[in-house]
Amino acid sequence: MKYLLTLLLFIPFFGYTQSSLAKQLDSITTKKDADTFLKTHNPEDGKVYTYNKEKHKTKIANSLFKLSKGGKKVIKNKYKKTYYKIIDKSKVDHCKFNVIVIDGEKTSNQSAKVIRDKVLSQYNEGYKFEDLAKQHSSGSTVKTEGDTGWIKLGDISATFDMQAFHQNRDIGDVFTVDDSQNKKYYIVVKTKDKTPIEEITVLKFTEDL
Repeated sequence: MKYLLTLLLFIPFFGYTQSSLAKQLDSITTKKDADTFLKTHNPEDGKVYTYNKEKHKTKIANSLFKLSKGGKKVIKNKYKKTYYKIIDKSKVDHCKFNVIVIDGEKTSNQSAKVIRDKVLSQYNEGYKFEDLAKQHSSGSTVKTEGDTGWIKLGDISATFDMQAFHQNRDIGDVFTVDDSQNKKYYIVVKTKDKTPIEEITVLKFTEDL
């Protein structure tokens, strides 16, 4: 009997906690709100993500893109409940490039520039960009033979943005970028012009049941 009374007292409190959490999530309208929410809860249970419609093709991403700004999705199983809250939704200009990155950290800035210029000469002589990228480039684009995929301002560095996004480049233009601050020296070919791609900013938060 004592156990039953304790259980009956606990159920309304648990329901209140669930309701309170839902209300808190409903009140979040900006990334700053989301960051504040995570600081006051267990940060390990939540995170803010950015989903890109061209890059993220998972089932959950596809379902989230169907929601409007402020929309919410809840997924529940035996052990936990996961909330997804759409904080922002917009179209952001992206471009595509092929890049070869010579890393000055592995040699020196001067040596990296010399290597970069030799590789550029090889490209101008007719060597395939993809082959040169596999042989000489560093970073994640080695696996894609130099292809950056769709990227936007801020994805690489401010110096790269200045040369790649803020200059009037045509598709097929070849140019170099000297990012000495980050010790990266680029050969860049623009492959796709500015294209607006939908992105959503999502707060994901999980609670145990």
